[in-house]
Amino acid sequence: MAGTVIGILGSPLPEGNTAKLLSQALKGAADAGCSTETILINNLDYQPCMEMLFCKEHDTCIMDDDMQQLYGKIQHADSVIVATPVMTMGIPGKLKSFIDRCQIFYMAKYVRNESLVAPEKRTVRRGLFICISGMKIPEVFVGSKLTMKAWFDIIDCQYSDELLINDMDTILDITTRKDLLDAAYAKGRAIGENLNP
Repeated sequence: MAGTVIGILGSPLPEGNTAKLLSQALKGAADAGCSTETILINNLDYQPCMEMLFCKEHDTCIMDDDMQQLYGKIQHADSVIVATPVMTMGIPGKLKSFIDRCQIFYMAKYVRNESLVAPEKRTVRRGLFICISGMKIPEVFVGSKLTMKAWFDIIDCQYSDELLINDMDTILDITTRKDLLDAAYAKGRAIGENLNP
């Protein structure tokens, strides 16, 4: 099994600190034999969930926007890496809207009891959460982690690892911290090696 690992960038900065960490994690997965793809949330055009509940009885959302191209990618990915900065003690609004629009997976799994993810994938799918924060306070990642753990559960992807980096207001440039870039690479490689033991 080679496996496909999707990286989701929640930051609006395609070449910022979060993006560099995600790139290293995906490089690790690729070096372990996986194919990788990056989804840039900020480049997509979609609306927040409007609770139309079409997905309660259907495998998709009635809203026709860029989310339609993502559902299949999420469904068929062998593992998923999400990288985002903290904004106002949570995740950025556009990433949160993306997660809310994954209600189609929630309805399938918890309302209709028929997960959209194939049984053989459920056993191997792993999720890695990379999150950075400017502030250095104990509770800064709590909100983001709760949201991401819920989302990984909804899409039948085990929340298996995390890389949480605070004090970025002091660090400023992640490229000055090879140890953190190496940590992202190692965690991404572990995701890949889980698929290619």
